[in-house]
Amino acid sequence: MSEQTGYTPADTAHILNEALPYIRRFHGSTIVIKYGGNAMVDEGLKESFARDVALMKLVGMNPVIVHGGGPQIGKTLEEMGRETEFVAGQRVTDADTMEVVEMVLGGRVNKEIVHLLNRHGGKAVGLSGKDGGLISARKLQVTREDPGADAPEILDVGLVGEVEAIDPSVVQTLDTGSFIPVIAPVGTGPEGETYNINADLVAGRLAEELGAEKLVLLTDVPGIEDGKGNLLTGLNREQVDAYIDDGTIAGGMLPKVQCCLDTVAGGVHSAHIIDGRVDHALLLEVFTDAGVGTLIRGEAPGIE
Repeated sequence: MSEQTGYTPADTAHILNEALPYIRRFHGSTIVIKYGGNAMVDEGLKESFARDVALMKLVGMNPVIVHGGGPQIGKTLEEMGRETEFVAGQRVTDADTMEVVEMVLGGRVNKEIVHLLNRHGGKAVGLSGKDGGLISARKLQVTREDPGADAPEILDVGLVGEVEAIDPSVVQTLDTGSFIPVIAPVGTGPEGETYNINADLVAGRLAEELGAEKLVLLTDVPGIEDGKGNLLTGLNREQVDAYIDDGTIAGGMLPKVQCCLDTVAGGVHSAHIIDGRVDHALLLEVFTDAGVGTLIRGEAPGIE
């Protein structure tokens, strides 16, 4: 038995044998990963994430990273003495705030992830959604119901956007060149303006456009749980809809689940909501039978 790991040689052999069919199945496949939450903050988790992604590339997969950065943006604005206003869950983003958002996402956060991946044997390249015409964006329409009005109130949250279209050619070029794309979720509007876009939604749309095998969302929760705290996985759309109707899926989990449903409806084989607080969560989800989160299935059969 190894004193460092606690594993016997037989344990190690079992783990490798369990991983083998997944390595075969997903060789050459694209896996889009939304990187966010505590996995982007905790130093140990940052290191294990980078090692996981580098290993995926080395065994023949094509990982594509889309990262968030909300806490980092908030901290930078606070250090600059700027107050942050949220409306309907969206950060109100004027032109000055957008400059900070782009600096943090496309600069500080993106470069740190690229550095980590490269240090662990990957060949990462940082991108903004503005590079190579990757993400075309439009202004996000945010509304609020007003019981006394004939129509919902339209709220202006500034330069917060949604995906209009994606041109994946720059990402595909990097994939075929053995690089790992790392993408900051900003896009360009019709008049050349820059929009900040939710990273989950960018990852989902990009997975569709790339014909990805999987979409993986790293979160700060175990996944979808029932009323007794049991993890739910291997779900299809009908099951997910039923859990939404009975209130099992609610609150902040709803937009993530809807993103997953839209992505598998767009042809991606499966979507995963996994606990990024678990060390090596990516490897455990992709290469083991049990996984560490919730899997939502598409229509195509095969190994998950």
